[in-house]
Amino acid sequence: MYLSHIIIENFRQFGRDEQALHLTFNEGLTAIVGENDSGKSTLIDAIRYALQTRDQEFIRVQPDDFHMEADGKQATEISIRCKLSNLSNAEKGAFAEYLTYEGADVNLYIKWGARRLEETQGSRRWVDVSVHSGADGTGPQLESAARALLWATYLRPLRDAEKELSPGGRSRLSQILENYPAITDGGKFDPDTPPSSLEEIDSLGLVGLSDFFRNRLSKHPGIFAAQNSINEQYLKDIALDSDRLYGKVSVAESGSEKVRLRQVLERLELGLLEGPGGIPKGHYGLGSNNLLFMACELLLLGKEQEGLPLLLIEEPEVHLHPQRQLRLTQFLEQAAKGNIEGERAVQVILTTHSPNLASSIRLDNMVLLQGSRGYSLAAGKTRLERSDYRFLERFLDVTKANLFFARGLIIVEGDAEALLIPTLADLIGKNLTKKGISIVNVGGVGLSRYSRILQRHNDKEPPVGVPVACLTDLDVMPDCAPEILDLVSGDDDPGWKKTKKKWKARKELGTTLSEQQAALENRRKKLSDNDAQNVQTFVSNQWTLEYDLAYAGLAEEVYIAACLAKNDDPLNEDKKNRDDVEKAAATEYAQILADSGTDREKLCSKIYRLFKCEGASKAIAAQYLAEILSRKVSEGSLSPDALKARLPTYLIDAIDYVTSGLTVSHPVSDVALSHV
Repeated sequence: MYLSHIIIENFRQFGRDEQALHLTFNEGLTAIVGENDSGKSTLIDAIRYALQTRDQEFIRVQPDDFHMEADGKQATEISIRCKLSNLSNAEKGAFAEYLTYEGADVNLYIKWGARRLEETQGSRRWVDVSVHSGADGTGPQLESAARALLWATYLRPLRDAEKELSPGGRSRLSQILENYPAITDGGKFDPDTPPSSLEEIDSLGLVGLSDFFRNRLSKHPGIFAAQNSINEQYLKDIALDSDRLYGKVSVAESGSEKVRLRQVLERLELGLLEGPGGIPKGHYGLGSNNLLFMACELLLLGKEQEGLPLLLIEEPEVHLHPQRQLRLTQFLEQAAKGNIEGERAVQVILTTHSPNLASSIRLDNMVLLQGSRGYSLAAGKTRLERSDYRFLERFLDVTKANLFFARGLIIVEGDAEALLIPTLADLIGKNLTKKGISIVNVGGVGLSRYSRILQRHNDKEPPVGVPVACLTDLDVMPDCAPEILDLVSGDDDPGWKKTKKKWKARKELGTTLSEQQAALENRRKKLSDNDAQNVQTFVSNQWTLEYDLAYAGLAEEVYIAACLAKNDDPLNEDKKNRDDVEKAAATEYAQILADSGTDREKLCSKIYRLFKCEGASKAIAAQYLAEILSRKVSEGSLSPDALKARLPTYLIDAIDYVTSGLTVSHPVSDVALSHV
């Protein structure tokens, strides 16, 4: 049995109808990702409210649990509907009167509802909570014994694992061990026939061992002598002859066998050793104790033969360094698959803010919460092909996984764009960090593989409300560029030299201007084939980023930045002075400008030669260019508006797109839970 679907209405940020949350879970691991306030904790709390948790924490519905509409009106009823599927025969028997038969499928539906009551004078009850079965919530009300079989295990964020594993009344460790199948095994202690060997002592159960200890303790010579002194030297002399008092020293354990077992377990603690046969190391950090706590909870879930094996974890990455986060992810995936020897599979639903965790979890197991909606990233739900999933398993790393937590996304082909665009946006008054915009550098031309993660397979489904801008080069050079870049092989053979670049000169696109323009337009359309829903592609106006920056109005700045990049090592080693390099570059640029005359294509091609033929690093040049432009704006020699006028329009359009936000319509859904 596992939680397969949930519908949340009028609970905190989730409203009703199109604003309700409909979410499907995997039978194994489901990771919930998304930015802050997207509803991750609300989702976990909804499951806790509906199913309750093993720690039996009392849950009190609060006024702010009821959804507040945009017009200021507050909802009067909360509805949380859960669908549990794949019940075993034993589970079908346990829930026989609550089941719903749907063809060949037998499911268990739980509807948890809270209704605000009219407050009257002297009334202490202001909300009515009910739990019913049935797909529409009109089935029998669940009894407490049945609800106990649905309890989930919940690990809260910023949990105090050390406290949970420490001894004390109703400690979490005692609760876990009390329900561990083998904990009650073993014989009982009979004072009339006490064990006479270590083997017989070892055969006792925990309660029997405790009773044996209490019996032996009461017969200890020191205890017996102290007890005798109290009775004979004190109580005897102060008591009445007709009311003689006797004292007995014993371990403070009493009650039924179950109570005595709990008293034993509440004295236990779980600690860490340095190795398999090591000694206690002492104080361990929060991360190690958290891992120990999770292992303890999974132990109980995996060993139990009845009940819902559901583990809810908020932010499992808390207090864990990146390597341990990855190990934890692998372990949770194994537990969810039932690959731990001797234990059943455990359904795991976790929330995370960690790109490190997100990059290590399969996309099939992820759900993105955004704009009060849940978007499964499983195959068939996105526009990704199966080959894309395989590709992303290999290349969706930590730096790219921040796409799951962004309010807007710019996907670029290389380091230069990734380094330069945030500075350009900031200088023209659109700070990407403040607006929650992430840059994802794919290191190549596979932009669509990443953008399709955030596109829905079904166009009728509301799109993900995260604007995605893909930046790509047109890769068509001016006719003068091949000769300037030494890409022709000679007068007798004007063909191209072999090059890894798939560049074309404009003259190759057609013999007339109209043919060239048509070919360019077709090229742009092809590069934008993936555009739909929330994704738009922005193609460079001319050729490549560096060429376009120079062509649009930053020719001198790009040339100086390229010269600085060529001299980066001597500059960092203090073998050259930056001012001297910049002055020399400015003089060289003036000469190139004079030689080029009014031919801007020739000028910009000569500037691009520094990157193609003279070894200037595009990434390093981008860093220098960002510094040059920042300095000019700071000094006042270049205003933000003047800079904007000198930037390629495709960059401005992309920045405007991701920072303007998306208006996402949410068509009303009439899909019932029983039909999901």
